[in-house]
Amino acid sequence: MNAPAARRTHPSPTLPRALPAWCYNHPQMTRLELERILEPSWQVVCHVSAIAKPGDFATFELGTNSVVVTRDAGGQIRAFHNVCRHRGSRLLEGTGHCAGHIVCPYHGWSYRLSGELSGVSERDSFPGLDRTEWGLKPVRAQVALGFVFISLAGDPPPVDQTWGALAEELAPYRIEQMQPLGPLYIEHWDCDWKVAMDNYLESYHVPIGHPGLQRMFSPDYQDQVLLPSGVARGISHMREQPSRNWSERYYQQLVGATVTDLPEPLRKRWSFYSALPNLGIDIYPDQMDFFQVLPRGPGKCTIRGGSFAHPDTRREMRVLRYLCARINRQVQREDEFLCNRVQRGLGSQAYEPGPLSQLESCMLQFHDLLRERIPEVHESHPPAHFA
Repeated sequence: MNAPAARRTHPSPTLPRALPAWCYNHPQMTRLELERILEPSWQVVCHVSAIAKPGDFATFELGTNSVVVTRDAGGQIRAFHNVCRHRGSRLLEGTGHCAGHIVCPYHGWSYRLSGELSGVSERDSFPGLDRTEWGLKPVRAQVALGFVFISLAGDPPPVDQTWGALAEELAPYRIEQMQPLGPLYIEHWDCDWKVAMDNYLESYHVPIGHPGLQRMFSPDYQDQVLLPSGVARGISHMREQPSRNWSERYYQQLVGATVTDLPEPLRKRWSFYSALPNLGIDIYPDQMDFFQVLPRGPGKCTIRGGSFAHPDTRREMRVLRYLCARINRQVQREDEFLCNRVQRGLGSQAYEPGPLSQLESCMLQFHDLLRERIPEVHESHPPAHFA
């Protein structure tokens, strides 16, 4: 009789684990994430086309803060806290145009597009008021990748520096010259913002969760770049085998011959870029989109985004963009379904953080950022001072 095979005595390598469940549904986490992660980072306010002329403005909200970006009379893009210096009224909403001044709808204080206080109603009732001391409070702003970014706190590195060589990959698409295909959209999902961002940062779920993408493309993690700065890119190459779904198949057939302004290698690939902590940029041959994942309280989030493209009235391009949007609406609904299921599962007493695949390396980098900025997430349960 043969002797039994000797058992392995050396341990298996320890696999990294996901964050503990409590981190995805705790009010103290939401507060700290805004303070330590999101406010000190670059956030997209709008595409440059939204503020093309002096007086154009766009607003953005993060937590309890609101920011307005505008183009002043000299053409310079500026950003300010969207708060009147008199009694704190919100000044502007959404997007639009100001005819020379920003006027508070409460008491009529007015500000130049460059931020200075220019007018005070019933000026004589404020004896000794020095208008030079009461201009709008500025917010750090930068234009990069065709978008206007702001940062509410800290001193993050410039966007271009963070993106490094990956920014150069976007040059052939001329994003800064694009126009919106529609207004920005807002969706509210029943999951924590980190659950939604985890989902975008890994493609391990695509073969099961997104059958349409699996039919059309190779996995993007086969051609992935992950920078130490937290910016990453994956590329999905279009399969030669036509999809059995009509809209996917028609897109595959149409795209190469329609998008003639791009180099040949770019005409049949979709590229997915992420920038920690909460930005995604998707590049298609016919258009692009961006989205942000924003906290809406513990266990809830808001998805904010929009699509952009170069003006093109050809019927073939209109059809192509319709098909792209149709395919991606389906992907969006699949992601929402999956994220909501994860959020519900995290509430189970049986859950403990599972091991992470090497295909979830971008997600792990995100979790490591959270562990660095909010050390409490190392704990398996909420610390006592969070009570």
